[in-house]
Amino acid sequence: MAVKDHIVSISRMGGRLLNDVVSVLVFIVLDVVDFFLCYAFKIADFLIEAEWKPCYCSSVKEAITSSGKILVSEEGESKKVVRVSCSRLQLEEISDTLYTRPYFVSQVCKSKIRPSSSAAAANPRRPTFTVNPTIVEMLQGRIGKHRILLAPRWSDCDCESCTAWTSSSKETLYVKADGAKDDVYEDVLFIHGFISSSAFWSETLYPNFSKSAKTKYRFLAVDLLGFGRSPKPNDSLYTLREHLEMIERSVLEPYKVKSFHIVAHSLGCILALALAVKHPSLLKSLTLLAPPYFPAPKGEAPAQYTMRRIAPRKVWPVIAFGASIGCWYEHISRTACLVLSKNHRLLEFLTKLLTRNSAGKLEGYLEEVKNRVKCNITIFHGKDDELIPIECSYDMQSRIPQAQLKVVENKDHLTIVVGRQKAFARELEEIWKNASGLS
Repeated sequence: MAVKDHIVSISRMGGRLLNDVVSVLVFIVLDVVDFFLCYAFKIADFLIEAEWKPCYCSSVKEAITSSGKILVSEEGESKKVVRVSCSRLQLEEISDTLYTRPYFVSQVCKSKIRPSSSAAAANPRRPTFTVNPTIVEMLQGRIGKHRILLAPRWSDCDCESCTAWTSSSKETLYVKADGAKDDVYEDVLFIHGFISSSAFWSETLYPNFSKSAKTKYRFLAVDLLGFGRSPKPNDSLYTLREHLEMIERSVLEPYKVKSFHIVAHSLGCILALALAVKHPSLLKSLTLLAPPYFPAPKGEAPAQYTMRRIAPRKVWPVIAFGASIGCWYEHISRTACLVLSKNHRLLEFLTKLLTRNSAGKLEGYLEEVKNRVKCNITIFHGKDDELIPIECSYDMQSRIPQAQLKVVENKDHLTIVVGRQKAFARELEEIWKNASGLS
């Protein structure tokens, strides 16, 4: 037995070494390809649209100002952007990963912008911003009755399904509702994860809930901003605040939600925690599946560290390879989207989603949940999850001692639900029943 275990151990070490070597070679090649594709797309943009278009290889200032936004920054402060659209003016944080994603070729060929996190930490005061109102009015189209419309780029799809929402006043998320219609006892909000949609819940769990549950609970599964049948605005930074506002506007307000349970998967768990912190008195239970919590070592930027863990630039497992392509290689992803589906505005959204500065906020949310949220909290994690390792849930439980952790044997990031949907539906019903005090 000892000899067999030794052979297995050597085989695993050899496999990891082979994965590391192949990954280095493959991603150096991808670095080079992405570097040249960057200039190929710039030239194509100029020839077709008579304008140089910025990308995430650009400087922060160039990318922001050329896309109709005003960059406002103060020394010693976190970078902020005043985002101007046709109808609103908002102050947003710039993710420290959105324009700072260094890899081998970019480090050799380009200088990168590195935000000073230590300076920001040393001076936490909220900065004061002043923007010339004439400029704001002009950008908002109030002067000369000129309305700014962001036309699709030549590589974007301009089909009706991709652009119809931009010409209407309806800017709400797509919601798939099921269950109780009259005398709703409580609502259940389902939040999907990365590269998914409401169908992750509606096609697996909805058919498997009991008749009793369907008469008590109203199920509300959303397509998050940029996903599925929901709006995909190309002038959005897809920040946590935007996601929360859209959920409130599309679910909590129109459905008159008074008390609700949350079930969230993967990256959707971050939104679930944010909602829990914002509406603790309305929340009845919080169920998190495979939460991506990677405590950053001291001195490392949380968002950068989390991005490297979720997208480790490895060829195996396949799901990590796909995440690495989408996160690190804007121009390769854009080419793939152009060839496969003429983009459908997916690339820009995925890049912003993967690099949004949510990891830096997660620690604060966990502290707030620990101290303020009194409802039942349950964490599920597949033991064989290779994308979000099970250590993430153990680390999260250590931050939220009142949370109950359930490890599901022989299940991974997706099969924690898919393939065991009937059993999981029963588990959820039991959680809701206990949280509501139903017999």
